[in-house]
Amino acid sequence: MLNNTLRVAERAILKGVIAAALIAMLPLSASHAEDKDMERTITVSATGTVEAEPDQARITSGVTTEAATAREALNGNTDAMTKVISELKAKGIDPKDIQTASFNVEPVMDYSKDGQPPKLRGYRVSNQVVVLVRDLDKLGTVLDDIVSAGANQVQGLAFEVSKAETLKDEARKNAIANALRRAKLLAAAAGVDVGEVLQISEETTSDVPVTFAAPRFAKAQAAAVPIERGSSTLEARVTTTWALK
Repeated sequence: MLNNTLRVAERAILKGVIAAALIAMLPLSASHAEDKDMERTITVSATGTVEAEPDQARITSGVTTEAATAREALNGNTDAMTKVISELKAKGIDPKDIQTASFNVEPVMDYSKDGQPPKLRGYRVSNQVVVLVRDLDKLGTVLDDIVSAGANQVQGLAFEVSKAETLKDEARKNAIANALRRAKLLAAAAGVDVGEVLQISEETTSDVPVTFAAPRFAKAQAAAVPIERGSSTLEARVTTTWALK
């Protein structure tokens, strides 16, 4: 009987403690919610841009070879690709600026139109490299040299700005200025003023190089390939939050 009485007393005490804790939390929660309701902010996203002239380019080029057997196709491709790479190095391209991009060996099938099973015609080997050209004045000559050395594929070239990250600082400043201008415009329309900045974040994205498709060459041209570098647009995007007065 005594044990039952103690258990009842313990339950009553526990309920009282829980109730007291809940009551103590209520003012804090209400106060926090009230603070959140009173917080007035404005968040704006904006972009800034700056124009820059590309000063280097990447060429994706290589050799594709077909033969009756995989070994014959590989041997022919290796010989041709070795000549291409040697020619690039001989013309002043640093070995660190030549990187293998892909290497494939695949069967070549003949498909009939009468529903017969496809027949194996041979094998195709493709080897491609990406070449970084740091002197754009030599880009046309490099393209011509690649084809002259035996490359039968030039998939394309991409112009790049080597100091893009530093040059984008101006774009970042422009983005902040644009965000502030828009925030003031919106705040004025609502009859309030922009206060102190609370948060700034930048959307980080990789700059996409300006890419130009290049045709496949059957043979080298008599003169260097004409190249126009144009200009690149570097963009920065920010999201900024201000307090409202």
